Amino acid sequence: MGVEAKKETLGFQTEARQLLHLMIHSLYSNKEIFLRELISNASDAADKLRFAALAKPELLEDDPELKITVDFDPKKKTITISDNGIGMNREEIIENLGTIAKSGTAQFLESLTGDEKKDSRLIGQFGVGFYSAFIVADKVEVYSRKAGEPAGQGVKWESAGEADFNVESVDKSDRGTSIVLHLKKDEKEFAEGYRLRGIVRKYADHISIPVMMVKEEPGDKDKKADKKAPEYEAVNTAQALWIRPRTELKDEEYKEFYKHISHDFGDPLDWSHNKVEGKLEYTSLLYLPARAPFDMWNRDAARGLKLYVQRVFIMDDAEQFLPLYLRFIKGVVDSNDISLNVSREILQKDPAVDSMKSALTKRVLDMLAKLKKKDKDAYQKFWNEFGQILKEGPAEDYANREKIAKLLLFATTHTETSLQDQSLEDYVSRMKDGQDKIYYIAAESYNTARNSPHLEVFRKKGIEVLLLSDRVDEWFVSHLMEFDGKSFQDVTRGELDLGKLDSEEEKKQHEEIDKQAEPLLKRLKDSLGDAVSEVRTTHRLTDSPACLSIAEHDMGAQMRKIMEAAGQKMPEFKPIFEINPAHPLVAKLDAEANEARFNDLAAILFDQASLAEGGQLDDPGSYIRRLNKLLLDLSGQ
Repeated sequence: MGVEAKKETLGFQTEARQLLHLMIHSLYSNKEIFLRELISNASDAADKLRFAALAKPELLEDDPELKITVDFDPKKKTITISDNGIGMNREEIIENLGTIAKSGTAQFLESLTGDEKKDSRLIGQFGVGFYSAFIVADKVEVYSRKAGEPAGQGVKWESAGEADFNVESVDKSDRGTSIVLHLKKDEKEFAEGYRLRGIVRKYADHISIPVMMVKEEPGDKDKKADKKAPEYEAVNTAQALWIRPRTELKDEEYKEFYKHISHDFGDPLDWSHNKVEGKLEYTSLLYLPARAPFDMWNRDAARGLKLYVQRVFIMDDAEQFLPLYLRFIKGVVDSNDISLNVSREILQKDPAVDSMKSALTKRVLDMLAKLKKKDKDAYQKFWNEFGQILKEGPAEDYANREKIAKLLLFATTHTETSLQDQSLEDYVSRMKDGQDKIYYIAAESYNTARNSPHLEVFRKKGIEVLLLSDRVDEWFVSHLMEFDGKSFQDVTRGELDLGKLDSEEEKKQHEEIDKQAEPLLKRLKDSLGDAVSEVRTTHRLTDSPACLSIAEHDMGAQMRKIMEAAGQKMPEFKPIFEINPAHPLVAKLDAEANEARFNDLAAILFDQASLAEGGQLDDPGSYIRRLNKLLLDLSGQ
C-alpha cells in the first residue's frame, strides 16, 4: 500500500472538539502556557523511552542523548518543538490526539458556565495538554515515528483545530515527535528567540533533560543567513528539581514543577521536599493541590506518584506509595533501593516499598497538620476540596487513625453556619463538665441535621453536637469510634442516656413520667402495629411531640441508602417511635376516646416524625387524607 493510500481524514471526538473550542476562546490571558504543556509532553516521551531502553537498549538507535529542541522561523511564523523520545505510531497518534480519554470529561464539560474567565480556571483544573497548541496556532502539524520502527513507518497528523484532522504515512528518519505550530496573525511575538527563551526558563527550567535552542549572538537579527549548521545550546538547567538542595530552590520553581507533573493550571496549596538517608535512601517531593480533579471520586482512576529509580523514570501513577485516601497527593519519589527493572507486581511485593509507603503517609499527614496550624484559611480550602476523601482514612489506615482524626473538620451546633470548620480538639475543649461522649447526628443534609428534634434536649442543656451530612459520615464514624479517649454517640441511636449531665432529680422525674405513660404506649403500639419495633417515651424532646430513633446495633439511614444504592438487598427496617408525654398534642392523643380518630392522629404523628428525619413516606396519599380530615374536623366542617 502506498503512502497516499494511507492518508485519511477523521473527526475529533465530541469532547475533544468542545475542549478545543473552549481552549481557543477562553485562555487569552495566559497564552504562553502552550509551550509549557508541549515541552512537558516531550519530557514525558523522553522519560518513557529511557525506561523502555532499560529492557531494549536498541530503541535508542544511534541517538542516546535525549533532548528537546525548540526552533522558530519569524518569516514563516512557525514554532517547532521536537523530541527524540518514544514517539507514536499511527494508532497511537489517532488515539492520543483525536480523543480525550481522561475520566471525568463529561462532568468537566457540564461544569462550564460560558463565562470565559471562570471557564479558563476550570480548564486548568482539568489539564490542557496538547490542545493548548491551538491557543496560538491556527494550524498544527505533528510528525512522529515510534522508537524501534523503520523510517517508513512515520506518521503525519494535521489539523486546524476544528471538526476534523488528517493522518497520513510519511518517511521520518529520526525517532520521536516534532510539532509544528503555524501561528495566528496576531501571535507572531512567539516566533522570537528572546520570547521563547524567557518562557522556557520560566516554565521548564526544572525538566531533567535539556531544552535546546539555536545559540543567538548580539546582532544576529541583522546578519544575513549563514549556510553553516546552527549551533544549539541548552536553555534550561536540565537537572531534576527534586535532587537539588532545598536551599537552592525558590517557591516559583516548586510551583512550576508542580504544574509540570500534575498538568494543573493553578499553584499548589503546599508541598514537602525531603531526602531520606540511612537504611533506605530516597527523595520525595509531595504536593497538596488547591483543587480536586473531576475524577477524584472515581476510586479506580489513575493516581499516585511519579516513580524514578536513581533518576531514571519508571512509571507515572505509582499507587503503591500512598494509601487510597491520600489519592489527591501529587509528586515524585526517587529511590536508590528499588530495582531498575521494576514492574507493578514487583512493587507490591517489595518490603522497601512498604517502608516507604508508611513513611510517605506520615509525611503527608504531618504536612497537613502543619498547614492546619500555620494557615487556617489555606487548610479550610483543602478541607472543602478533599475533606470527604480524607474521611476514608480511619477505615483504611488504623495505625494513623488518631493523626487523621486531628485533621478532620465538622459543622456543629456551636456555630450558625454549614461550613465544616470545627475540629475534634475544638469540640473536646468545649465539652461540659461530666460529659464523656462526643455527640453527633447524621442526616441527608445540613438543614435536616440542624433542625432535627433529636437536638432539642442538647440545645436546652447547651451540649454541642456534630452535624454530619456527607454521605460517608456514618460509615467513617463507625471506624473512628473514639477520639482523645471519648467515644462517639449517635443522638438518634438507642435510649438517650446523658449520664452525669442529667441530675438525680431529672432522672426521678423521667421514671415517673415513663410509668404514667404506659397505657398510652400500649395503645400506640397496637395502633401502629408492624410499622414500628417499639413505642416508648423520650426525654430528648422539649418542643416536638414525637421522633424516630434506631436500636443500638441497627444500621443508620445514611448507611442503608449507600448499601441500597450499591445494589445490596437490605433487611426490613422498623424504627422506634418515641413520644414526648409533656407535649399538648400527645396529651390530646392520650385523652382521645374515639378509636378511629386516635388511629388517625397516631399515624399523622408517626409520619411527621419520619419527615422530620428527612425520610420518605411509604404512603404519602394516606398521610394527606388523614391531615385534611383532621383540618376539616378542627374547622367544624
